[in-house]
Amino acid sequence: MTTLPVPAYGRESLADLGPSVLAALGVPGEANVLGLPALPRACVLLVDGLGWELLRAHPDAAPYLSSLAGRPLTAGFPSTTATSVASLGTGRPPGGHGMFGYQVAVPGERRLHNCLRWSDGIDPLTWQAAPTIYDRAVAAGVSAAHVSARAFADSGLTRAVYRGARYLPADALGQLVARAEQAIREGDRAFVTVYHGDLDATGHVHGSRSAAWRHQLGFVDLLARRLAEVMPPDAAFHVTADHGMTDPADRIDIDAEAGVLRKGVALLGGEARARHVYAEPGAAADVLAAWRERLAGRAWVLSREEAIAEGLFGPVEASLAARIGDVLAIPYADVALVATEAEPIESTLVGMHGSLVAAEQLVPLLSREDRG
Repeated sequence: MTTLPVPAYGRESLADLGPSVLAALGVPGEANVLGLPALPRACVLLVDGLGWELLRAHPDAAPYLSSLAGRPLTAGFPSTTATSVASLGTGRPPGGHGMFGYQVAVPGERRLHNCLRWSDGIDPLTWQAAPTIYDRAVAAGVSAAHVSARAFADSGLTRAVYRGARYLPADALGQLVARAEQAIREGDRAFVTVYHGDLDATGHVHGSRSAAWRHQLGFVDLLARRLAEVMPPDAAFHVTADHGMTDPADRIDIDAEAGVLRKGVALLGGEARARHVYAEPGAAADVLAAWRERLAGRAWVLSREEAIAEGLFGPVEASLAARIGDVLAIPYADVALVATEAEPIESTLVGMHGSLVAAEQLVPLLSREDRG
C-alpha cells in the first residue's frame, strides 16, 4: 500500500481559503493562514475540475492562468464538488460541515443523500448548519455575492453553502464577468465568488486528456483574464478549483461482484474514486476484510474509525460521524470502483475524481499580483 496522504487542513487546504480572504478584508476573528494581501475587495473564481497538475500540464492552452503567481492547495477528502464547495463556503474541513461526499447515508433512514443534486426531504440549513463565510462577511459589514448559473439559484446545495451571499445568476461567460464587475464595486468592502462548471462537465464526458477538455480550458483562461481586467485596483483576484481529475483505465464493477463486494452491504455511497460503504448491522468487520482483500494493491481501504483517526476529514464533529461509511475505499491505482446497475450514468463517465492522489487532490491557488 502506498502512503496515505492526508489533506493539509489548517495549513494549505481549500478550507483555509475563505477565512484567509475574510481576514485580508479585515473581518475580525478570521485567520489569514494563506498570507493573502490585505485589500478591501476580493474576487475568487472557482473553476470546477481545474486540477493543479492538469493546469501545469497545459500551459499553452491556459497562458493567462499559467502566468499568475500560484501554488497548490489540497482540496480535502473526498475531492469532489459538494464537499469542496462546502469547505470553501464554510471555511471548515469536511468534518466540520458534514458534506462528506457525492452520496452519503442519512443516519437512521437507510437511504442515501445526494449532496450535489440534493435529495428530497433534506433541509439544507440543518444538514449543513455551520455559518458560511458569506454570513460572516455580511455580519462584519462586507458586501457578499455569489455569481453562478441560474439553474443553481435555489438548489439545496446553494442554500447549504452559499447562504448569506446575494445570488447573481449568470448563464454565459459575458454575464459572469458583468455580474462580478458589478458586485465587486459595491460598498466600501466587497467579497465575490464566481463559479464556472463547464470544464468539469467536459472532463466527465470526454476525459481530462481529450482535445475537448483542452479547448474548454482555453475558454476558462479567457474568463479568468476578462475577470481580472474588470477588477478595480483595490481588489484581490484569486483563482482556485474544487478538485482535479483523472481518467481511470480500469474498472471494477461492484454490482458484478455481488458475492464479494456487495455481501453485507446495506448502502453504497460516495463515487467511483471515493466509496462510502455502509454495512448491514454486525457486518462491518466482514465488509472491511472483504474489500481490503479484493482491492489490495489498488486502493486504501479503511474503517470509519481509522479514517477519522488519520484525519482524512479533519476534526469530525460527533453528531456528523454517522454519515461516513463504515468502510472507505479510495483507489490510488488507475482504477474506478463503478456500480453499473445502481449508478448506470455515473459508471459511464470518462473523467473521475474523489481520491487522495495528487491528480485529484491538488487544486491551484492563483493570484494576480499586479493591481492597477
